[in-house]
Amino acid sequence: MKAPASKLASGPTPTVVKDWFAARGWKAFPFQKEVWKAALAGKSGLLHANTGAGKTFAVWFAALQRGSLAKGRLSGMRVLWITPMRALAADTQRALEESAAELAPGWTVGARTGDTGSAERARQSRSWPTALITTPESLSLLLSHAASQEQFRHLDTIVIDEWHELMGSKRGVQVQLALARLRAWRPELVVWGVSATMGDLDLARQVLLGVGEENGEERGVLVEGDTRKQIVVDSLIPKDVARFPWGGHLGMQMLKPVIDEIEHYDATLVFTNTRSQSEIWYQNILDARPDWAGVIALHHGSLAREVRDWVEMGLKKGELKAVICTASLDLGVDFLPVERVLQVGSAKGIARLLQRAGRSGHAPGRVSRVTLVPTNSLEILEAAGAKVAVAQRRIEGRYVPNKPFDVLVQHLVTVALGGGFRSEELYQEVRTAWSYRHLSEEEWQWALDFVARGGQSLTVYPEYRRVLPDEEGVYRVPDTAIGRRHRMGIGTIVSDATIQIKYMGGGRIGSMEESFISRLKQGDHFLFGGRILEFIRVHEMTAFVKRATGSRGAIARWQGARMPMSSELAHAALEQLRQAAEGRFEGPEMQAIRPLLEIQEKWSALPTIDTLVLESMKSREGWHLFVYPFAGRSVHMGLASLFAYRVGRRQPITFSIAINDYGFELMSAEPVDWAAEFAGATGVDVPLFETERLLEDVLESLNATQLSQQRFREVARIAGLVFQGYPGQPKSNRQVQASSSLFFEVFRKHDAGNLLLTQAQREVLEQELELTRLRDTLSELHARKVAYREVKRATPFGFALMVERFREKVSTEKLNDRVARMVRELEKAAAV
Repeated sequence: MKAPASKLASGPTPTVVKDWFAARGWKAFPFQKEVWKAALAGKSGLLHANTGAGKTFAVWFAALQRGSLAKGRLSGMRVLWITPMRALAADTQRALEESAAELAPGWTVGARTGDTGSAERARQSRSWPTALITTPESLSLLLSHAASQEQFRHLDTIVIDEWHELMGSKRGVQVQLALARLRAWRPELVVWGVSATMGDLDLARQVLLGVGEENGEERGVLVEGDTRKQIVVDSLIPKDVARFPWGGHLGMQMLKPVIDEIEHYDATLVFTNTRSQSEIWYQNILDARPDWAGVIALHHGSLAREVRDWVEMGLKKGELKAVICTASLDLGVDFLPVERVLQVGSAKGIARLLQRAGRSGHAPGRVSRVTLVPTNSLEILEAAGAKVAVAQRRIEGRYVPNKPFDVLVQHLVTVALGGGFRSEELYQEVRTAWSYRHLSEEEWQWALDFVARGGQSLTVYPEYRRVLPDEEGVYRVPDTAIGRRHRMGIGTIVSDATIQIKYMGGGRIGSMEESFISRLKQGDHFLFGGRILEFIRVHEMTAFVKRATGSRGAIARWQGARMPMSSELAHAALEQLRQAAEGRFEGPEMQAIRPLLEIQEKWSALPTIDTLVLESMKSREGWHLFVYPFAGRSVHMGLASLFAYRVGRRQPITFSIAINDYGFELMSAEPVDWAAEFAGATGVDVPLFETERLLEDVLESLNATQLSQQRFREVARIAGLVFQGYPGQPKSNRQVQASSSLFFEVFRKHDAGNLLLTQAQREVLEQELELTRLRDTLSELHARKVAYREVKRATPFGFALMVERFREKVSTEKLNDRVARMVRELEKAAAV
């Protein structure tokens, strides 16, 4: 069905859109109509609806219909569509073009990302498409062009897709600043964010739409779609649930059940939490089912773009039976053939689990189903909690960065390149971005001084005079070389230096972090891209390899912290334990781990939302304290260090620390009178739970300077202090670390008030140690009863922590022998 001829150059009217739906036997959902009505009235907002509910039609058709309001023929770029992933750009472009071809034939749709070739970029600059799909980094690059204001002079609507993915990161802050810039140029802009899995929707709307008022009312509207989409969560229960679990102990015991699930469906996504895990599962599935070669595939962010494109297209066409993947397929790429989703290991968060569940049944009215595959017995407990939390839609809120000065400094240089700025005008503009709403004049002047002369300690170096005012007071970049280097460094995604992996014949496989490749010797074998490869040599940041003849190889490892269990999932698990303590074991998951929990309760006690369990034990190794707050591994690292420090102030003592998502262990060679500390107490009586000096004690208990220095590497790169090299000539990871370390020491000794330093320390506390959650956990512990037990042997929960400590000290083979021996002894004791 074609739009009326008089509207070919503009956009479809609401009547044309209604007829388009009717011609397909469809009917627009109420939330779609609500978005269209608001957008036509010039209102911005946030749309929150289930995955596969029709969100794209809601916001895209809103943008198209706004074209019908324009007078005369349309010209220039009218719609900007921001996506968090380049992989989504091509998929989104196809979806938008299909409907635009019928509803608005005069419209063109293009994409501009890091994958866009130079010829296409030049063509776009001569004649912009009506709708441009881009990423936060590419948008900032566009804003750095001297003619950027002219490029966006026809802009009418902005859509930020997958807002939940961007909001909690510096990339989201980058988007906030870009939106502030575009609103300053185009005050009547209509901005819509799209999200499927989000807690605290009002905050999400505020962060998206910035600070300010519209017509005396709160800025923007919130539209929620039908939340009744059926999401089924179930579990693959192992035949033998170990009563004494340890991380990953189920290993490949779950391989056959996973293969059986894949067998029964035409298309399955198997999600893992790490790239290494995806490589292992892909290889083992293929070894077990060699007849599936060519119909199962591997997908993660380090594989070559061509490989990922092939996998995604194979899924779309229904040519692949299964794909083993990571978060690289979390987001809104539409794979209608996918029937099943398996999650290997706990997803560690409800939002992530819902996002992955939504990859199946990705259409209105279809059921989404995710099956949890535990890698240890305690993950079955998490699965039981996750099922309840999903049913109740208890979704985590997102942390929003507060005044990241590295992003601000980068933005100042970007805007100076993009036509220049006057200080007071840009200051007021930046303060409309939510993350900078409380930016003080002193902080603004510091940032301006830092880009103008390098702050107090870099004044004598010309390369750090990146932005200077001209005779009219407009700040601009005075040197073309500085501008060129800045454009190459735009963005907030920071990772270890990567090395390309290629065959000797030249075929590209993907990329690996330099830190892994640097440990290989010629002839070493490693698993990557589902293949066993033999390392030959490194030349100019490229590792050359060949197919290995052996069947074994080291697993490629990537940097990155393990995901901690979210507070929502933790509370859901504790609620399951509370029911177990009352003798209620509801559902197959709780029935499966009932023997484990009964031993835990018999030998000690079950931690619950009301009870904190602490256990002390004497072994040949020393004196142990086990504590089970169920607050996630990041908080437990902070708690363990805090406890050790506070005890150490009273008596000279050294502790070994082990942590997991359920608790932590402190072990010492010298005895500690834990009974005096905890026996008969309630949480509020325990000095170790004190919150008054929390910040000071946490900083003292950890090597805060070392942690801040590590974090500063990222801050320095984003702020433009460290240049990572020209294309084809990147600096090594060692060079980048050395440069950032030098800046860190210079600032620490000669510019102690440098806000980038304080930012690095704040990020360590807020993100790595989750200081706010740590404080909240201590407050929760105050309210809990303390169940202190002196135990003769490791309980099921304590055993898992002991194995975490062993893992750091012994080889895998020795670990397995030691664990097997301990399990035999514990099972013998449990049988009595």
